[in-house]
Amino acid sequence: MENINLKDIIADSGFRFNKSLGQNFISDKNLLDAIVADSGVTGDDVVVEIGTGGGTLTRAIAAVAKRVVSFEVDENLQSVLALSLKGVDNAEVVFRDVMKMSDDAIRRFVDGKFKVVANLPYYITTPLVMRFLESGLDVESLTVMVQQEVADRFVAKPNTPDYAAITLAIRMCGEAVVTRRVNRNMFYPVPNVDSAVVRIDVDRKKLENENLPLIRKLVRSAFAMRRKTLANNLSAAFGIDKQTAADRLKAAGFEPMVRGEVLSLDDYIRLSYQFR
Repeated sequence: MENINLKDIIADSGFRFNKSLGQNFISDKNLLDAIVADSGVTGDDVVVEIGTGGGTLTRAIAAVAKRVVSFEVDENLQSVLALSLKGVDNAEVVFRDVMKMSDDAIRRFVDGKFKVVANLPYYITTPLVMRFLESGLDVESLTVMVQQEVADRFVAKPNTPDYAAITLAIRMCGEAVVTRRVNRNMFYPVPNVDSAVVRIDVDRKKLENENLPLIRKLVRSAFAMRRKTLANNLSAAFGIDKQTAADRLKAAGFEPMVRGEVLSLDDYIRLSYQFR
């Protein structure tokens, strides 16, 4: 990938950062190439990027991928991207909010299998990851730059402080791994937190023989009020009395006073059999 000076391009274009959009761009070529390498993208892959930003990651992906479709909400970046993506003919920038697009709308730009690679704005990290994981789109993997504490949540183990509903929601659809930690000084402008790259390999068939909507409901209810026991949370979510909830937990092999953050995905699958 040709090295470009993003700061000079931004200065020349007259672009002003929009704090409300969480814009923090990456300009270090080695880091950009490392993110693409972590994603496993090859010359056979179509890639969807979320948040084109300054176009540096777009350019790095395009140097490897067959085709890149990059979605960006800030149309003020057009002048920056005209310079940063100059000469890149296999990347298309779409100025639309992917969170407001249906699966069919996205398929008009990319139909068939694709991989997601993105330096995500922190304020939409979790909703955006889940938008693709729980969609009907043929997503093979997501490789995303996220806030470090969010990355820790994505890959947390049961009965740890970081373990959360999002941990299990990701595990229902695939497997997540932190591929690298990234110091905040690698971004421009510099954010207030460090970041990490997470790769999620998607497996749509992982729970194909289970009642996925029910398992999702169990998980959401378990973490709805973290300080309460799982029996209390289940009672509220399923409209059953606490004793019935405790009896169902016991039938699944759990103590009535157990808390939701102790259970693994396999445990929630086993518990779901008591709610069918």
